[in-house]
Amino acid sequence: MRTSTAARTGQYAALLAYLVFLAFPFLWLISIAFKPPRELASLHPTWIPKNPTLDNFRQAFDEQPLLHAGLNSLLAALGAAVIAVLIATPMAYVMARRRGRLAKAATGWVVVSQAFPFVLLIIPLFLVLKNLGLINSVPGLVMVYVVWSLPFALWMLAGYVRAVPRELEEAAAVDGAGRLRTLVSVTAPLLAPGIVATALFAFITAWNEFFFALVLLKTPEKQTLPVILTHFIGAEGVADLGPLAAAAFLATLPSLVVFALIQRRITGGMLAGAVKS
Repeated sequence: MRTSTAARTGQYAALLAYLVFLAFPFLWLISIAFKPPRELASLHPTWIPKNPTLDNFRQAFDEQPLLHAGLNSLLAALGAAVIAVLIATPMAYVMARRRGRLAKAATGWVVVSQAFPFVLLIIPLFLVLKNLGLINSVPGLVMVYVVWSLPFALWMLAGYVRAVPRELEEAAAVDGAGRLRTLVSVTAPLLAPGIVATALFAFITAWNEFFFALVLLKTPEKQTLPVILTHFIGAEGVADLGPLAAAAFLATLPSLVVFALIQRRITGGMLAGAVKS
């Protein structure tokens, strides 16, 4: 009994330490965002600002087009999430339910595609998008994000499909439902937690992505938030720390809000809709 209690206490202590490790950068970012310039230059920084101010936020909006960049990021992230899920769901169903060579080849492609570094892909992607006339455009960036997130989305959804009992699909087939009807009416509702989790992954990945957006988007009115944040760093590498922290804090909020809104859906039971009405 004592051993079990000590082990559980150790687990909770390790979890608490991990949470502190994750929360420290974000809490420090919030602290800097509300500090006036004099406190930022202090040799003895404090966690809580002595004279909190909103001037950093006002300066950030005055210096850079944060709202427009945020809209570009939102369009790119939402577009990538929706398209990736629409493509990945039927493909994941085929991968999980069929054991032939095609399914094995698709699984192998998923694994191999994750091994390629992004720097090797940017030149072919740039040339393809240039031929399509999609350089310096949000739709072109959405295409890149879909291709980038699709392998992991397939792998993730295939695992959820395998967790759905085949007996439910067989019962639907006995009732006269075809393959497409079974997928839409029986399997898809049970995959809701997996679909939401996959969409969240694709959204956050696209929202935070920097490298592709930096290379493919040239004009400020097309750039996303991660690229705009680099504009707070001067030519000599000196960062305008207060406005940069304020803008970075605002850029992290959408991901946190989206996760907070749908986290119950993610943790919901896989078979919550398996009861016949």
